[in-house]
Amino acid sequence: MKKIFFLLLPLTLLCSCQKTQPENAGARDLSADAVVAQVGSDVITQKQLDDRLAVLSEEDQNFAQTAIGRRNFLSLLARERLIALDAQDEGLDQSDVYLTAMEDKRQQLADIYREYSDQLLEKLWENNLREKGILNVTDEEIDAYYDKYPYEMTIKQIIISDAQTADAVWRELKRSKSRWNALEKQYSVAPEQSRGKEITFMPGEFIPELEVIAANSPAGTVQGFVKTSQGFHIIMKTRERRLSLKNAAARIRAVLENQKIDAALNALKNKYKVVIYEQDE
Repeated sequence: MKKIFFLLLPLTLLCSCQKTQPENAGARDLSADAVVAQVGSDVITQKQLDDRLAVLSEEDQNFAQTAIGRRNFLSLLARERLIALDAQDEGLDQSDVYLTAMEDKRQQLADIYREYSDQLLEKLWENNLREKGILNVTDEEIDAYYDKYPYEMTIKQIIISDAQTADAVWRELKRSKSRWNALEKQYSVAPEQSRGKEITFMPGEFIPELEVIAANSPAGTVQGFVKTSQGFHIIMKTRERRLSLKNAAARIRAVLENQKIDAALNALKNKYKVVIYEQDE
């Protein structure tokens, strides 16, 4: 059975570095701060060993629980420490290459930490609202929403960066809808993976400005152009269909819950000042 740490470390190094345990040593200390290896003045603790083993495959983790697997993995960690210590003695940890790379990595990790922190706080904030009952959606609310919006719509869209081009493309499409694919390929600034795709939504699930246009447009018509934060949208409604309450209920619940979240956020604007600075186009 091939193991990754067998490939990285010769067994001769293992044999030359291993110390023989005293006969009366007793059971191995597996507490987190137990020292399991030492390289110069550096020590490797059981926790450090467990942390490294945690990223291995299940098969390798199981092998590392055997005597030979544990010894080989500890020897791999010792090898890493030997290299690091000698590199430091050579002053490589003060080189421009090292310091620049470490600063870049430090910034990357700070960005990851900050993003994770924001996402976690958002999740906890929503859970807190849910526990307080603020996000509760009743069956009566779902029924009332369904009475108003018992349908879903499907559209295609072209997103263009400037109003002048959007106007020209829209006028061309009004004359000939058959040019949709060619004009989308030529002018759309939407992400590549979303081009040519249809978008299906119930009212409340998509961009409000585009929902209004789609709701008031017959299928097959080209409408536009509508400005959003993404750019200038030209849309074509391709179809509309009525949904059963059974199929729509879960989607309506999500829409109403999101509306309650938006209401909570709007209320916070009275508590915290929000200013967004935008440059004039």
